[in-house]
Amino acid sequence: MRCAAVAWGLLLPALLVGQTPIAALTGSGPAAWRQVGSFVMERSLAGLAGGPVARVWYAANGATLLAQTQSGGVFQSNDLDTWQKSSLTPPTPLNLDAANLPEPGATVRASATRGTLYGFGKSVWRSVDGGLHWENKTAYRSGSLIAAGGSINDLAVNGTDEITVATPDGMFHSADGGDSWSGLNQGLPNLPVTRIWSLPSGDQGVKIGTADAGDIFQWEPGRKIAWLPSNSVEAVNEAVRMAALADARQRAVTAIAAVGDFIYAGSLSGDLRVSNDNGVSWRNFSLPLAGDVQRIWVSQQDPRIAVAVLGATPANPFRSTAPAHVLRTLNGGAFWDDITGNLPDAAAYGVTVDSSNKAVYVATAKGVFAGYTDLASLGPAPSWNKLPGLPAEIVNDVKLDAQGNQLWVTLDGYGVFSTLAPHRLKDPRVVSAADMIARAVAPGSLVSVLGAKLDSVRVGNLSAPVLASSATSTEIQIPFDARGNSLNITGTNATGVLNFAALTLSPVSPAIFVSADGAPILLDADQGLMLDASNPAHSGTSIQILASGLGRVTPEWPTGLAAPLNNPPRVMGTVHAFLDRVPVEVTRSTLAPGYVGFYLIEVQIPKIVNYGPAELFIDVGGSASNRVRVYVEP
Repeated sequence: MRCAAVAWGLLLPALLVGQTPIAALTGSGPAAWRQVGSFVMERSLAGLAGGPVARVWYAANGATLLAQTQSGGVFQSNDLDTWQKSSLTPPTPLNLDAANLPEPGATVRASATRGTLYGFGKSVWRSVDGGLHWENKTAYRSGSLIAAGGSINDLAVNGTDEITVATPDGMFHSADGGDSWSGLNQGLPNLPVTRIWSLPSGDQGVKIGTADAGDIFQWEPGRKIAWLPSNSVEAVNEAVRMAALADARQRAVTAIAAVGDFIYAGSLSGDLRVSNDNGVSWRNFSLPLAGDVQRIWVSQQDPRIAVAVLGATPANPFRSTAPAHVLRTLNGGAFWDDITGNLPDAAAYGVTVDSSNKAVYVATAKGVFAGYTDLASLGPAPSWNKLPGLPAEIVNDVKLDAQGNQLWVTLDGYGVFSTLAPHRLKDPRVVSAADMIARAVAPGSLVSVLGAKLDSVRVGNLSAPVLASSATSTEIQIPFDARGNSLNITGTNATGVLNFAALTLSPVSPAIFVSADGAPILLDADQGLMLDASNPAHSGTSIQILASGLGRVTPEWPTGLAAPLNNPPRVMGTVHAFLDRVPVEVTRSTLAPGYVGFYLIEVQIPKIVNYGPAELFIDVGGSASNRVRVYVEP
């Protein structure tokens, strides 16, 4: 158990530099896209997997490796680690004719040493006697070391023993003729993400779908290396509905959405069907010369309102109007009107809406675009504006979190990105600084005003300290001496006075700090190191939790003043902690020494626990915090 308050002063500054901790922890500083997750997935192969690679070859100098992904992008590397885009095109492969193939239909390539050949098909083979005898270098039990399914796409030989192969699961390299393998996918932007299924919530991370139908992966909070296989209730439900409709209608269903008794189904060539009685009867609508329906958004408040986005439009010399890519209905599918407007003629793959702010976001082959329109009334198409800052790649999905604060997108090859939703700049909102969720506040809570840079803030009749601010957010502390059941917040800046919706004031409103991907801010109490999947907690040790909203402290402490390094004020309420819903010992609960508004809770991990990921939360006076994930090992 830690006793020395001075030691706390050593572990916290590495994490919270210069009391701008909220922006650092949540990523809610300057408006910029944050990448969430990596380029690689865990598929139980010889190395971490990536997306399909079609071709691989070495440059004439032998020092540069080049690869062409399935989508056509060409990348090169001089160190097998970092990759840059290349303008080169794949050379014509030099295949050999061999009378004795290692497997039917195999392709054979020569090495620099006479008699040493490599063959590939379902496996990689090596021969040292000119093809008379072959040794399988990738078979493992009933599967393959380098390809979860399908055949090897390409193989390149550099010298005699260095080989690199392209597979449906990325690139794999061997420096010893195939005796050992490693993946080359970690730095290559080739993640085959096509869909966001769910966003971080509690101890669950963002879940994505890949180009392989039915494959779901999760970036688990605290993971640092790869996406892990997962499942999704949303994906299962959608697949079941699509299969049922396809069987009943004898037509492929490409998109589906349901709210209440309303079911929206999209098919090929702009075909849309809507049922308002849970599938008993249908309204049909078809847009001639249109692309396939890719995604449908339906209003939760009024399911008669929906937006559908369409993919690439078939070429037609007789077309007299601009292609439609975004359609709207406000009468449950009786009619759909085109709101494509000035959107580029590019396939649209995803759509999401914040109805309260009339904001519509569309993911397209030419980027993600934002527009503002009242979907509940007829009117002109919005003026679409491309959101800057993303790689110039296909954006194939877009999603808002439940409170409309963060915008998430997926990019072909480049993975998942998030940012402050642009409409929040038109409608600033006060949220917990711990997890960006609008909730009740407590005396001493740290809160963030998303979408506004404020110079001064008043909470009721009290002045609240501004701890940090940027062009898109302001962080403040609720005064410890705030009283009542609600608080009116008023801010001022160069444009004038801003009034925000009243906040509920509770004695406590605990929340554990989490990062943009849902990873909690937890530390090893003895070493002062951040805990995550790569550096798990251990049974029998203590961990420290950074939190907000634990209410008043004793002795009383001034708002906006950093807590002392020695004998920091203690939380007045009784703090409980739970690991997988089992109580664990809380050994300390105080303000975090040297910092403003942060609470530090220290808990003892039992000596006997179920090892692996566990759910952790705290409770103060019957009020529970958000659930987070902690990794525990023996």
